[in-house]
Amino acid sequence: MLLSILLFPLLGFLSGSIFGHRLGTGVCFTTTTFTFFSFSLSFLLLFYITQTGNVYILNLAQWIYVDSLELNWSFCFDSLTAIMLIVITFISTLVHLYSTEYMENDPHLPRFMSYLSLFTFFMLILVTANNFLQMFVGWEGVGVSSYLLINFWFTRIQANKAAIKAMLINRVGDFALLLAIFCIYFVYHTLDYEIIFNLASVTNTLYLTVGDFQLPILDFICLLLFIGAMGKSAQLGLHTWLPDAMEGPTPVSALIHAATMVTAGIFLICRCSYLFEFSPFTLNTIVLIGSATAFFASTTGLFQNDMKRVIAYSTCSQLGYMIFACGLSSYEVGLFHLSNHAFFKALLFLGAGSVIHALSDEQDMRKMGAMKKLLPFSFAIMLIGSFALMGFPFLAGFYSKDVILEVSYATFTICARFSYVLGVLAAFCTAFYSVRLLYLVFLSSSSNSKKVVLNAHEGTIRMSFPLIFLCFLSIFVGLSSKDLFIGFGTDFWGSSLFTTPFKYTLSDIEFINIYFKLFPLAITILGASCSFVLYKYLTTFYYFIKKTIAFKRYYNFFNKKWYFDRIYNELLTQVALNSSYSYYYNTIDRGVIEKLGPFGIISIINSLVKNIKTFQTGFIFDYLTYFVISSIFFYLFTIEKVELVLFLVLLYLCTSIIYTIKKTFLSKKQLVDIA
Repeated sequence: MLLSILLFPLLGFLSGSIFGHRLGTGVCFTTTTFTFFSFSLSFLLLFYITQTGNVYILNLAQWIYVDSLELNWSFCFDSLTAIMLIVITFISTLVHLYSTEYMENDPHLPRFMSYLSLFTFFMLILVTANNFLQMFVGWEGVGVSSYLLINFWFTRIQANKAAIKAMLINRVGDFALLLAIFCIYFVYHTLDYEIIFNLASVTNTLYLTVGDFQLPILDFICLLLFIGAMGKSAQLGLHTWLPDAMEGPTPVSALIHAATMVTAGIFLICRCSYLFEFSPFTLNTIVLIGSATAFFASTTGLFQNDMKRVIAYSTCSQLGYMIFACGLSSYEVGLFHLSNHAFFKALLFLGAGSVIHALSDEQDMRKMGAMKKLLPFSFAIMLIGSFALMGFPFLAGFYSKDVILEVSYATFTICARFSYVLGVLAAFCTAFYSVRLLYLVFLSSSSNSKKVVLNAHEGTIRMSFPLIFLCFLSIFVGLSSKDLFIGFGTDFWGSSLFTTPFKYTLSDIEFINIYFKLFPLAITILGASCSFVLYKYLTTFYYFIKKTIAFKRYYNFFNKKWYFDRIYNELLTQVALNSSYSYYYNTIDRGVIEKLGPFGIISIINSLVKNIKTFQTGFIFDYLTYFVISSIFFYLFTIEKVELVLFLVLLYLCTSIIYTIKKTFLSKKQLVDIA
């Protein structure tokens, strides 16, 4: 049963890639069915683990046996893996079903469905691996699959650029993760999870010495692991690929941003909690970068006009919440928000896809409006998803996001208080742009053409059923799973997560003043109210403000994503390209390497050949001279010293006599006539 969870998506990929031209639209049925079977088995596994608390290890086959490195194809099924399997397979099943109608007019539908199944398969490899190298296989497979999905419409230049950008930026994080794996093997002489995690406390005293500087080896490893997580989970600095990934079809956005690829970094941190708990420096770094990402992405989403980009930046912001929750050693809280976020974020993306599909692929919110009456079902879906994202009371996001802020407030460190302030500000911005999206798309006056309005329609049951299911879960999943995930005294996580006793703060949040517990909710309501009042009643005032020079600067700053792309393109990429051309290409490549390499060898041979040609005079006296000189070297090491001296003297006399006769009695013309 356990192995079948992984095999079903693989079968779906093979059915679409090999038999897609024969099955046609039948690929939709096979891939969706196989993914649903995988979800059913994952749900059964979660039930068993919840009831028994067991951890299932499946050793499939030998893989690498070199010296002290012994690796098997081994799979670990514990509570952490079970939750990730449920989230991945469930969202993937709904995305498959949704795509059967959303992409039904695309001529390459079988290829698209097979890519979705391939993505799901590699994600399952990632979360079920029992060693770092096998996990890295799934990690890289997810990157390749995301490239194929983002670049699915490969005839579009922007899709090409977005896919390449996602691949290159993730290369940075992947390289850091690979270095971390090398360091782990160097320290522990194995890559097996169980052995490494059991030895983590022992290696806490080892240091990496560079000159006079000493760095704890565990800090170095954890920093590299976190940089790897930053790439996949789009944290500040390596986040720029995430909004551009919107160039792919909308179901791809739902699959990548909701439940799979972007959560790989959070999963990695939680899986390696045994290492991170002994690296306080890395945990503080995680808190700072996670909270900064939450604030940055929420402010950037304030003035974005593309509907999918607004939701993409909200994903980046929510990932920041999850990351700094893990940095506060509340891994279970981060995973709780991960599971809740997967449902309402998939709901938002698929709901946005429903609106875009109804409006003939229009994504600019400024060209929408008054869709409430034309698309009432989509309006209800987006309303519930946006309120869950804001953390409105009794919806999924309320139970997890507020707990993260309470944990940050209950942790008495400077980094934790810093994260609390930025988290509250991010909550205000999230509420603001969520209501802004709802108003511009559904409540404002219409800006669409007559043709688009007349053709607007809701999707069929294949598009509506996933939305209804996600809507139901976005309302109730937080309340129903709260006690299982973060309930006081719950033993659900078992040995899959590790927190040192003095860092456990979930019990402390019960003693926080009620005003600080309600403060994030008040800020959220304030942000939503400000947005609605501004766009509903103060449009004239807002228009006047927008014309001021000061506001234009702020607007451009946030709309242009804090100029991160410009900084990377002009200050980093362009400088690197210019220096590479002027120094590495001209000086080293064309200068040193070519002269010492092929062109240098060719020029030396040509010059030698030209010099050797001058010896070919055609005169017997010259050839006799060459013969005498070569004879010297032939007898040089075969005769005694006295005989050598006499031989050299005699040779010199003979050569002088021959040369004198040549110069005195015969001219070149005479020699030519004789010849």
